[in-house]
Amino acid sequence: MKKDNIFSKIPNAISNEIFETIVVNKNVKIERIISGGHTTPEENWYDQRHDEWVILLRGIAEIAFEDEPQPITLKPGDYVFIPAFCRHRVTRTDDKQPTVWLAVHFA
Repeated sequence: MKKDNIFSKIPNAISNEIFETIVVNKNVKIERIISGGHTTPEENWYDQRHDEWVILLRGIAEIAFEDEPQPITLKPGDYVFIPAFCRHRVTRTDDKQPTVWLAVHFA
């Protein structure tokens, strides 16, 4: 058994968004995502073949969904379930502190 902490090794300055796999097997992938003012380019949409549940642990973020008129704002503790093939993109993350997400991807 190895112990770790979701808030360990978070850099103060983040030039590129960080995706770290914590656990993966044939049915599930759990990852920590660290953003620093990063967004999804306007012309791009995530369109995943799997379901995703994501919780915001630190910072602030907004996610736009193709079928929704306004993005949703996430604060620490807020989570959202994103069904497979639900087109979405990140429109805002905190640029004053690292934004920390925990994402669970599953079939």
